[in-house]
Amino acid sequence: MGKKEKKELKGMWLLKALLVGYVITGVLLMILALLLYKIDLDEQKVTIGIIATYIISTFAGGFIMGRLVEKQKFIWGLVLGIIYFLLLFVVSFMVNHQLQSNGTNLLTTFLLCAGGGMLGGMLS
Repeated sequence: MGKKEKKELKGMWLLKALLVGYVITGVLLMILALLLYKIDLDEQKVTIGIIATYIISTFAGGFIMGRLVEKQKFIWGLVLGIIYFLLLFVVSFMVNHQLQSNGTNLLTTFLLCAGGGMLGGMLS
């Protein structure tokens, strides 16, 4: 297998791992919305749920990516977490046509996504 084929294969693996991460995000956000509806969660608990969703989703994606690449797992998990954040940021910006949070919240979200992906890759 040539270098070009390996790069294409890793690109496909990255897309699959991202897809898994976003499916998990969707499921967890639906559960959070159901809990919000049924038991009237306060804002702090919703925020904790969203943070947990970011971490769990990027961890799962990084874990899958690490299993697939078998070398430099933590780097691939980190890459997955960064791409996850960037897609999340772009879609959020496109929907709202403005930044909804300040720089500190963006940095925190970035670190959570990157760290969750990297941890998933390391533990795979």
